[in-house]
Amino acid sequence: MIGVTGSTGQLGSRIVARLTDVPLRLIVRDPARAPSVPGASVAQAAYGEHAALLSALDGVDVLMLLSATESADRVALHKATVDAAVAAGVQRIVYTSFVGAAAGATFTFARDHWHTEEHIRSTGVDFTFLRDNLYLDFVPGFVGSDDVIRGPAGDGRAAAVARDDVAAVAASVLLTAESALSGAAVSTDEHSGATYDLTGPSAFTLAEAAAVLTEAWGRKVRYEAETLDEAYRSRESFGAAPWEVAGWVTSYAAIASGEMGHVSTAVADITGRQPVGLEEYVGRG
Repeated sequence: MIGVTGSTGQLGSRIVARLTDVPLRLIVRDPARAPSVPGASVAQAAYGEHAALLSALDGVDVLMLLSATESADRVALHKATVDAAVAAGVQRIVYTSFVGAAAGATFTFARDHWHTEEHIRSTGVDFTFLRDNLYLDFVPGFVGSDDVIRGPAGDGRAAAVARDDVAAVAASVLLTAESALSGAAVSTDEHSGATYDLTGPSAFTLAEAAAVLTEAWGRKVRYEAETLDEAYRSRESFGAAPWEVAGWVTSYAAIASGEMGHVSTAVADITGRQPVGLEEYVGRG
Protein backbone atom coordinates (compact mmCIF):
# COMPACT_ATOMS: atom_id res chain seq x y z
CA MET A 1 0.00 0.00 0.00
CA ILE A 2 1.11 3.56 -0.80
CA GLY A 3 0.45 6.29 1.75
CA VAL A 4 0.49 9.99 0.92
CA THR A 5 0.70 12.86 3.40
CA GLY A 6 -0.41 16.35 2.42
CA SER A 7 -2.75 15.00 -0.25
CA THR A 8 -5.09 18.00 0.06
CA GLY A 9 -2.36 20.39 -1.10
CA GLN A 10 -1.31 21.61 -4.53
CA LEU A 11 1.42 18.98 -4.99
CA GLY A 12 -0.13 16.13 -3.02
CA SER A 13 -3.40 16.28 -4.94
CA ARG A 14 -1.49 16.13 -8.20
CA ILE A 15 0.40 13.05 -7.04
CA VAL A 16 -2.65 11.08 -5.88
CA ALA A 17 -4.45 11.85 -9.14
CA ARG A 18 -1.71 9.83 -10.87
CA LEU A 19 -1.91 6.87 -8.49
CA THR A 20 -4.67 4.75 -9.96
CA ASP A 21 -5.40 1.05 -9.55
CA VAL A 22 -3.10 0.67 -6.53
CA PRO A 23 -3.90 0.36 -2.81
CA LEU A 24 -3.74 3.94 -1.56
CA ARG A 25 -4.17 5.68 1.77
CA LEU A 26 -4.56 9.43 2.05
CA ILE A 27 -3.24 10.79 5.36
CA VAL A 28 -4.88 14.13 6.05
CA ARG A 29 -5.68 16.49 8.90
CA ASP A 30 -9.24 17.03 7.66
CA PRO A 31 -10.89 14.01 6.01
CA ALA A 32 -13.60 16.25 4.58
CA ARG A 33 -10.97 17.88 2.36
CA ALA A 34 -9.40 14.63 1.12
CA PRO A 35 -9.35 14.21 -2.67
CA SER A 36 -11.92 11.82 -4.09
CA VAL A 37 -9.88 8.88 -5.36
CA PRO A 38 -11.70 5.64 -6.23
CA GLY A 39 -10.68 2.84 -3.88
CA ALA A 40 -8.47 5.00 -1.66
CA SER A 41 -8.85 4.90 2.11
CA VAL A 42 -8.58 8.06 4.20
CA ALA A 43 -6.92 8.34 7.61
CA GLN A 44 -6.80 11.37 9.89
CA ALA A 45 -3.41 12.39 11.28
CA ALA A 46 -1.23 15.49 11.32
CA TYR A 47 2.55 15.74 11.11
CA GLY A 48 4.10 14.84 14.44
CA GLU A 49 1.00 13.15 15.94
CA HIS A 50 2.64 9.85 16.87
CA ALA A 51 -0.39 7.81 17.94
CA ALA A 52 -2.59 9.01 15.09
CA LEU A 53 0.19 8.41 12.58
CA LEU A 54 0.81 4.88 13.86
CA SER A 55 -2.83 4.09 13.16
CA ALA A 56 -2.94 5.94 9.85
CA LEU A 57 0.22 4.24 8.57
CA ASP A 58 -0.73 0.73 9.61
CA GLY A 59 -0.37 -1.43 6.51
CA VAL A 60 1.40 1.27 4.48
CA ASP A 61 4.54 -0.02 2.77
CA VAL A 62 5.64 3.05 0.79
CA LEU A 63 5.11 6.55 2.17
CA MET A 64 5.07 9.71 0.10
CA LEU A 65 6.17 12.21 2.72
CA LEU A 66 5.49 15.69 1.44
CA SER A 67 7.31 18.31 3.45
CA ALA A 68 5.11 20.13 5.93
CA THR A 69 4.20 23.79 5.58
CA GLU A 70 7.09 26.01 6.64
CA SER A 71 7.09 26.64 10.39
CA ALA A 72 9.55 27.22 13.21
CA ASP A 73 9.22 23.58 14.28
CA ARG A 74 9.02 21.94 10.85
CA VAL A 75 12.13 19.78 11.31
CA ALA A 76 10.81 18.41 14.60
CA LEU A 77 7.47 17.60 12.96
CA HIS A 78 9.24 15.85 10.09
CA LYS A 79 11.41 13.81 12.44
CA ALA A 80 8.44 12.74 14.56
CA THR A 81 6.52 11.73 11.43
CA VAL A 82 9.46 9.71 10.12
CA ASP A 83 9.80 7.96 13.48
CA ALA A 84 6.11 7.06 13.46
CA ALA A 85 6.39 5.75 9.90
CA VAL A 86 9.32 3.51 10.80
CA ALA A 87 7.52 2.27 13.92
CA ALA A 88 4.45 1.48 11.82
CA GLY A 89 6.50 -0.67 9.46
CA VAL A 90 6.84 1.62 6.44
CA GLN A 91 9.58 0.21 4.22
CA ARG A 92 10.29 3.09 1.83
CA ILE A 93 9.96 6.85 2.38
CA VAL A 94 9.85 9.11 -0.66
CA TYR A 95 10.50 12.63 0.59
CA THR A 96 10.11 15.99 -1.16
CA SER A 97 13.28 17.91 -0.37
CA PHE A 98 14.94 20.92 -2.01
CA VAL A 99 17.90 21.35 -4.36
CA GLY A 100 21.12 22.16 -2.59
CA ALA A 101 19.88 20.77 0.72
CA ALA A 102 22.83 21.05 3.08
CA ALA A 103 23.66 22.11 6.60
CA GLY A 104 25.14 25.35 5.30
CA ALA A 105 22.72 26.05 2.44
CA THR A 106 22.05 29.71 1.73
CA PHE A 107 18.29 29.09 1.63
CA THR A 108 17.34 28.51 5.26
CA PHE A 109 14.49 26.13 4.40
CA ALA A 110 16.93 23.98 2.41
CA ARG A 111 18.74 23.46 5.71
CA ASP A 112 15.47 22.12 7.17
CA HIS A 113 15.30 19.62 4.33
CA TRP A 114 18.89 18.51 4.92
CA HIS A 115 18.18 17.82 8.59
CA THR A 116 15.12 15.81 7.60
CA GLU A 117 17.09 13.83 5.02
CA GLU A 118 19.77 13.07 7.57
CA HIS A 119 17.17 11.84 10.06
CA ILE A 120 15.60 9.56 7.46
CA ARG A 121 19.03 8.13 6.67
CA SER A 122 19.73 7.58 10.36
CA THR A 123 16.68 5.33 10.79
CA GLY A 124 17.92 2.81 8.23
CA VAL A 125 14.62 2.91 6.30
CA ASP A 126 14.83 2.73 2.51
CA PHE A 127 14.35 6.13 0.87
CA THR A 128 14.19 8.23 -2.25
CA PHE A 129 14.77 11.98 -2.01
CA LEU A 130 13.17 14.28 -4.58
CA ARG A 131 15.03 17.57 -4.35
CA ASP A 132 12.73 20.05 -6.07
CA ASN A 133 13.94 23.33 -7.47
CA LEU A 134 11.86 26.49 -7.10
CA TYR A 135 8.34 25.86 -8.43
CA LEU A 136 7.57 27.47 -11.78
CA ASP A 137 4.09 27.95 -10.38
CA PHE A 138 5.48 30.57 -7.98
CA VAL A 139 7.28 32.73 -10.54
CA PRO A 140 4.30 34.83 -11.71
CA GLY A 141 3.57 35.53 -8.04
CA PHE A 142 6.97 37.21 -7.65
CA VAL A 143 5.57 40.20 -9.56
CA GLY A 144 4.36 43.02 -7.34
CA SER A 145 1.32 45.20 -7.91
CA ASP A 146 3.60 47.66 -9.75
CA ASP A 147 4.75 44.93 -12.18
CA VAL A 148 8.21 44.75 -10.59
CA ILE A 149 10.00 41.63 -9.32
CA ARG A 150 12.19 42.64 -6.38
CA GLY A 151 14.74 40.48 -4.61
CA PRO A 152 18.45 39.96 -3.93
CA ALA A 153 18.87 37.37 -6.70
CA GLY A 154 21.46 39.32 -8.70
CA ASP A 155 22.23 37.68 -12.03
CA GLY A 156 21.85 34.18 -10.62
CA ARG A 157 19.74 31.55 -12.30
CA ALA A 158 16.99 29.19 -11.16
CA ALA A 159 16.12 25.95 -12.96
CA ALA A 160 12.53 26.17 -11.76
CA VAL A 161 10.30 23.12 -12.16
CA ALA A 162 6.52 22.79 -12.55
CA ARG A 163 4.55 21.08 -9.80
CA ASP A 164 2.99 18.84 -12.47
CA ASP A 165 6.42 17.53 -13.41
CA VAL A 166 7.34 16.89 -9.77
CA ALA A 167 4.07 15.02 -9.32
CA ALA A 168 4.74 12.88 -12.39
CA VAL A 169 8.18 11.94 -11.06
CA ALA A 170 6.83 11.19 -7.58
CA ALA A 171 4.06 8.97 -8.93
CA SER A 172 6.51 7.02 -11.08
CA VAL A 173 8.90 6.51 -8.16
CA LEU A 174 6.06 5.42 -5.86
CA LEU A 175 4.62 2.95 -8.36
CA THR A 176 8.06 1.47 -9.02
CA ALA A 177 8.62 1.00 -5.27
CA GLU A 178 5.15 -0.50 -4.83
CA SER A 179 5.71 -3.04 -7.59
CA ALA A 180 9.10 -3.96 -6.09
CA LEU A 181 7.51 -5.02 -2.82
CA SER A 182 7.45 -8.71 -2.10
CA GLY A 183 5.93 -9.75 1.19
CA ALA A 184 7.74 -7.95 3.99
CA ALA A 185 10.85 -7.21 1.96
CA VAL A 186 11.64 -4.47 -0.52
CA SER A 187 13.35 -5.60 -3.66
CA THR A 188 15.99 -3.18 -4.86
CA ASP A 189 14.87 -0.88 -7.66
CA GLU A 190 16.64 1.96 -9.42
CA HIS A 191 15.16 4.55 -7.07
CA SER A 192 16.20 2.84 -3.84
CA GLY A 193 18.56 5.15 -1.94
CA ALA A 194 18.53 7.66 -4.80
CA THR A 195 18.53 11.45 -4.61
CA TYR A 196 17.18 13.35 -7.61
CA ASP A 197 17.39 17.04 -8.42
CA LEU A 198 14.11 17.91 -10.14
CA THR A 199 14.41 20.93 -12.42
CA GLY A 200 12.94 22.50 -15.49
CA PRO A 201 14.63 22.27 -18.90
CA SER A 202 16.71 25.44 -18.42
CA ALA A 203 17.79 27.97 -15.81
CA PHE A 204 16.84 31.64 -16.06
CA THR A 205 17.58 34.90 -14.30
CA LEU A 206 14.74 36.93 -12.80
CA ALA A 207 15.37 39.57 -15.45
CA GLU A 208 14.79 36.90 -18.10
CA ALA A 209 11.67 35.75 -16.23
CA ALA A 210 10.40 39.34 -16.31
CA ALA A 211 10.91 39.43 -20.08
CA VAL A 212 8.96 36.20 -20.53
CA LEU A 213 6.11 37.53 -18.39
CA THR A 214 6.15 40.81 -20.32
CA GLU A 215 5.65 38.89 -23.56
CA ALA A 216 2.95 36.64 -22.12
CA TRP A 217 0.97 39.33 -20.32
CA GLY A 218 1.31 42.15 -22.82
CA ARG A 219 2.55 44.66 -20.23
CA LYS A 220 5.99 45.64 -19.04
CA VAL A 221 7.38 43.56 -16.17
CA ARG A 222 10.87 44.28 -14.89
CA TYR A 223 13.29 42.94 -12.31
CA GLU A 224 14.80 45.26 -9.72
CA ALA A 225 17.71 43.78 -7.76
CA GLU A 226 17.77 44.46 -4.02
CA THR A 227 20.61 44.22 -1.54
CA LEU A 228 20.15 41.79 1.32
CA ASP A 229 19.54 44.68 3.72
CA GLU A 230 16.89 46.16 1.44
CA ALA A 231 15.22 42.78 1.09
CA TYR A 232 15.08 42.19 4.83
CA ARG A 233 13.65 45.66 5.46
CA SER A 234 10.97 45.32 2.79
CA ARG A 235 9.88 41.86 3.98
CA GLU A 236 9.90 42.80 7.64
CA SER A 237 7.19 45.37 6.90
CA PHE A 238 4.71 42.51 6.50
CA GLY A 239 5.03 41.64 10.19
CA ALA A 240 6.04 38.02 9.58
CA ALA A 241 8.12 36.02 12.05
CA PRO A 242 11.93 36.32 11.69
CA TRP A 243 12.32 32.70 10.48
CA GLU A 244 9.76 33.36 7.73
CA VAL A 245 11.39 36.60 6.62
CA ALA A 246 14.75 34.81 6.50
CA GLY A 247 13.21 32.11 4.29
CA TRP A 248 11.81 34.65 1.85
CA VAL A 249 15.03 36.62 1.55
CA THR A 250 17.42 33.67 1.39
CA SER A 251 15.41 31.99 -1.37
CA TYR A 252 16.49 34.88 -3.62
CA ALA A 253 20.01 34.87 -2.16
CA ALA A 254 20.31 31.18 -3.07
CA ILE A 255 19.54 32.08 -6.68
CA ALA A 256 22.29 34.69 -6.56
CA SER A 257 24.77 32.19 -5.13
CA GLY A 258 24.12 29.70 -7.94
CA GLU A 259 22.60 27.03 -5.70
CA MET A 260 19.45 26.81 -7.86
CA GLY A 261 21.11 27.03 -11.25
CA HIS A 262 21.94 23.38 -11.96
CA VAL A 263 19.80 21.79 -14.69
CA SER A 264 19.06 18.09 -14.27
CA THR A 265 17.67 15.51 -16.69
CA ALA A 266 15.90 13.59 -13.91
CA VAL A 267 12.35 14.57 -14.91
CA ALA A 268 12.83 13.31 -18.46
CA ASP A 269 14.83 10.27 -17.33
CA ILE A 270 12.10 9.12 -14.94
CA THR A 271 8.90 10.16 -16.74
CA GLY A 272 10.00 9.78 -20.35
CA ARG A 273 8.99 13.33 -21.28
CA GLN A 274 10.65 16.70 -21.15
CA PRO A 275 9.77 19.04 -18.27
CA VAL A 276 7.80 22.22 -18.88
CA GLY A 277 9.77 25.44 -19.24
CA LEU A 278 8.83 28.95 -18.15
CA GLU A 279 7.67 30.13 -21.58
CA GLU A 280 5.36 27.14 -21.98
CA TYR A 281 4.07 27.43 -18.41
CA VAL A 282 3.12 31.10 -18.56
CA GLY A 283 1.82 30.65 -22.09
CA ARG A 284 -0.86 28.35 -20.74
CA GLY A 285 -2.35 31.32 -18.94
